[in-house]
Amino acid sequence: MFEDKSQELTPISKLGEFGLIKHLTEHFPLSNDSSELGVGDDAAVINPDNKKVVVTTDVLAEGVHFNLGYVPLKHLGYKAVVVNLSDIAAMNATPTQILVSLAVSNRFPVEALEEIYAGIQTACNRYKVDLIGGDTTSSNSGLVMSITAIGIENEENIVKRSGAKPNDLLVATGDLGGAYMGLQILEREHAVFLADPNMQPEMEGYDYILERQLKPEARTDVKGILEQLDIKPTSMIDISDGLASEILHLSDQSKVGFRLYEEKIPMDSLTISTADQFNLNPVMAALSGGEDYELLFTISPNDFDKIKNHPDFTIIGHVVEKEEGNFMVARGSNQLVALTAQGWNAFLGNNKE
Repeated sequence: MFEDKSQELTPISKLGEFGLIKHLTEHFPLSNDSSELGVGDDAAVINPDNKKVVVTTDVLAEGVHFNLGYVPLKHLGYKAVVVNLSDIAAMNATPTQILVSLAVSNRFPVEALEEIYAGIQTACNRYKVDLIGGDTTSSNSGLVMSITAIGIENEENIVKRSGAKPNDLLVATGDLGGAYMGLQILEREHAVFLADPNMQPEMEGYDYILERQLKPEARTDVKGILEQLDIKPTSMIDISDGLASEILHLSDQSKVGFRLYEEKIPMDSLTISTADQFNLNPVMAALSGGEDYELLFTISPNDFDKIKNHPDFTIIGHVVEKEEGNFMVARGSNQLVALTAQGWNAFLGNNKE
């Protein structure tokens, strides 16, 4: 959890709750005009300047969402911010502020929390968002993080899940399945370490998919790219729970069906080769793996020429009438495979970490 065994560590009790918050947040300056008052008062003040405020929150619990046996604390802080900013990006909004709350057990010294906040600060700097508040408390069950992200946007720019229409094109950003395969590498090497702590982990050559798992990025850039192309999506969602689950969410909210083409699903060559090593179908990693934090959206067929050759986007399917259902067209055939939600569900036993 905390690497420097020789360092004299500071118990949280030495600082107290308010001293701890001040210590962890005193080097987070405000940079957004909408952030009127940040950490240090009873509440933050946000001035949206006649824009709509978009708010999302997420809880990450040790042993459920992350394993500190192989997740560095700084990476955890960074990723915790990114997963929330991804939700703001999926609304086609601009993220501006976050609030961070931690519940920690007494096995965590102040220095461990400094590592987490170093990751949070790196994410704040990367995405130009302000930390404006939060809370800390004790925990009897390890580390729990809750982050609330706030975005501000003009009403006409906001995109919901509910606007897809038959004949719209289904588009994905980036590539899919890499985060899940990165997790398989981490789980494998962690199991080897637990069996023999003297064994050196075999991580060489897996950099891309390990980064997809440990240090993902939110696609906040997509909003600007689409504006440059003069495209406004008709619906949008981020790919956090697996491609199949997200398509079904769009289907449910838009009251439509989808056709996904297996051969069109974008995957990195390392994702494919690593899946082969584990005797896994790489398509299933994309459909059900989750944690890619790419964006999935629909656009009018009239925008096809604007987007067809763009390197950031892949057209992977289209929208059909609701009664036609949700199916994947298998590679090399016209066989239809029903899409099912087999991705991440925190309340079921399919824990990926």
